[in-house]
Amino acid sequence: MTPVLVIGYVWPEPNSTAAGSRMMQLLEFFISEGFSVTFATTASESIHRANLESLNISIIPIKLNDSSFDVFLKDLQPQMVVFDRFMMEEQFGWRVHAICPDALKILDTEDLHFLRNFRELEFIGKNPLSTKESELAKREIASIYRCDLSLIISEVEKKLLNDDFNIPENLLLYLPFLIKKITSEEIAFLPKFEEREHFVSIGNFRHAPNADAIMHLKREIWPIIRKKLPDVQMHIYGAYPAAKITQLHDPKNGFLIQGWAKDAAEIVKKARISLAPLRFGAGLKGKLIEAMQCGTPNITTSVGAEGIPGSLDWNGFIEDSPEGFAACAVELYTSKTPWKQAQENGFKILDYRFSSAEFHNVFHNRLADLKKNLKQHRMENFTGAMLLHHRVKSTYYLSRYIEVKNELLNLKKSEEF
Repeated sequence: MTPVLVIGYVWPEPNSTAAGSRMMQLLEFFISEGFSVTFATTASESIHRANLESLNISIIPIKLNDSSFDVFLKDLQPQMVVFDRFMMEEQFGWRVHAICPDALKILDTEDLHFLRNFRELEFIGKNPLSTKESELAKREIASIYRCDLSLIISEVEKKLLNDDFNIPENLLLYLPFLIKKITSEEIAFLPKFEEREHFVSIGNFRHAPNADAIMHLKREIWPIIRKKLPDVQMHIYGAYPAAKITQLHDPKNGFLIQGWAKDAAEIVKKARISLAPLRFGAGLKGKLIEAMQCGTPNITTSVGAEGIPGSLDWNGFIEDSPEGFAACAVELYTSKTPWKQAQENGFKILDYRFSSAEFHNVFHNRLADLKKNLKQHRMENFTGAMLLHHRVKSTYYLSRYIEVKNELLNLKKSEEF
């Protein structure tokens, strides 16, 4: 079996984050292709992490700036290495290049971090420089060049990389969420309009756009909805809520902070409407894809819907103003016919835009072509080779310095005992 190494930024938590769902989809793809998968990460184990062992995925803890990773690579000899976000490529890419130069290097961007950061700074009024002047953009795009292929989750972000940064087409692959087709039998078992009640919103609160959306919902939108629908509740779920979120819990006004959802899909299926008033962010919003899978219509913003429907009708409404957002929520909550149409729109978006069967085939073919023509592919990527050359040199000496420094600290501690 072909060994594949995935270097994770964090443990995948599919019930907590869209990034966790994305990672699980990739891992399942590699398993379906017959690869032997090893997941390695420097992150502390989280209580909500997926049970990777049940999928026969090997779990390996690794350390930053430590030669033990070199030994691990020599033993594993992976033929493909997947970096979970550009930070992992920065930290481990040079070691992979040195130990396994022929391994295919894949970067999963999740979303473009520099774009998300730019939009957040712009939103809070810090007047950021253009994305091209962003240090984060330079780091992230350098990482894209150093890899053989980067997976881009949103068509909007791929177009930005192609048009604004002139990234060659052969370095990028549009690979969105990989969603299995929902059968007519599964749709028939979903709760009907009359069987559902209340509004729901789900999101990991360590993600700044989610925290802002819930505060915006509580302060600007929910009072308008509640005035029109005094007996309806707003249920907020999400992992790792900070105090500023838990303090929004307001049973008197039907605004309920529920915490982490063990089974988010079951909760969303029972709700009549999902709300996601996101005001900044990047990538694709997993909570909206999940709502469609659950047959739950959604009200979101233009930021929330970005990259999802293409030219298809949204599964609800897209509205940026608090007043318009609230009005759409009330209309969809109380009207069965448009609710049913919105639900059908969601199923259509999933079928036409996120078919796992279609994109599995696209990814499979791209990997096969890269393996066959890797030498020529790398020769054509001179910018990547140049960046890799200088990155290896600079990172090598910095990492070795930190490694020796840590060894001296450990020696000093042992002498003190």
